[in-house]
Amino acid sequence: MERNDLEKLSEEKLLALIDPFQLPKHLAIIMDGNGRWAAKRHLPRIAGHKEGILAVREIVTFAREMGIRFLTLYAFSNENWNRPTSEVSKLMRLLGLYLKKELNTLMHDKVRLKAIGRIDRLPKSVAQLLLSVEEKTLQNREMTLILALSYGGRSEMIDAVLNLFGDVHHGKISINDLTEPVFSNYLYTAGMPDPDLMIRTSGEIRVSNFFLWQMAYTELYFTKTLWPDFRRKEFLMALLDYQGRERRFGKVSHKKQREA
Repeated sequence: MERNDLEKLSEEKLLALIDPFQLPKHLAIIMDGNGRWAAKRHLPRIAGHKEGILAVREIVTFAREMGIRFLTLYAFSNENWNRPTSEVSKLMRLLGLYLKKELNTLMHDKVRLKAIGRIDRLPKSVAQLLLSVEEKTLQNREMTLILALSYGGRSEMIDAVLNLFGDVHHGKISINDLTEPVFSNYLYTAGMPDPDLMIRTSGEIRVSNFFLWQMAYTELYFTKTLWPDFRRKEFLMALLDYQGRERRFGKVSHKKQREA
């Protein structure tokens, strides 16, 4: 079914089309467009970020209700440190407020929080708050919410290589034992499945240094919808698009095998 046809359907009808057995186990989202959302309304950029938090709350809750096990939100990249100092400070304060306000919800919904990235670059108060929430939610099992903060795919691989070389130097591992699964265990996402689906909002068609290793076979979904406007209906349309694809991982499709 084409997107134009899906847009005409109600949220209830879209939900009825979802196959609960073909949901992505790990869903990753590049939340883009907060600034443009605010600019369109002649509001300061921080207003877009505040509205974006409302979208985060709705999508996190809905993803858990749908049965998605891992949800990664690309919240703040390494490159975002180059933004004006005042905007970065406001974003860090918003992050702190989000963590404080959402802890009770995370506990109630049994959602585990995990932060990935160069967390040591965050303000000390925010880093400590992240650690506290991670520890308190550690035993939650309904869903894992991963916040990519001060994150970059290239820096992640550099950190992985440095840690790997350290283990080789100390005799914990032989360089001859290096395989793709072994290297994956040195990434920030060690122990997690690679994303099945990546969604990017705002109309940009690129991955922006996000999960460069992990997205080798991830399905990509791009929408022009700005992140603050990305809510349940748009989320369902992305899932339906994903479920309409055949994931082959380099193999011949089942259809072509039957035709052979």
